[in-house]
Amino acid sequence: MNMIKRERTRFTVPNFGAKNRKRVKDRWRKQRGIDNKRRVKKKNRGPVPKIGYKNSDIVRFSRPDGSFEALVHNSKELISVLSMPGYVARVAHGISVRKRLELQKIADEKKIRILNRVKI
Repeated sequence: MNMIKRERTRFTVPNFGAKNRKRVKDRWRKQRGIDNKRRVKKKNRGPVPKIGYKNSDIVRFSRPDGSFEALVHNSKELISVLSMPGYVARVAHGISVRKRLELQKIADEKKIRILNRVKI
């Protein structure tokens, strides 16, 4: 299953980098003007997001190291991560430090990797 994700294309705002666009953030906005060349997909106007840029089902949502994340709220969910090969755990945002330490202790015993460990 050692597939690699495709290189991500950068979709920018038209005329990005022009003198009058210095404050424009580097992000994509769909073109809506009636005379817009990029909206009608003229050549040399830059790439436009479309379904062909999608990664394959096998690697979609995977981390750079090839593993997948599972969001964990309690010890039962943490132990279920052990049954899923190629998954690592991420403790949910609303979990207290005391609970996080308990989950880390269980994870160390079961040899489950937690991405956002508490540093004490």
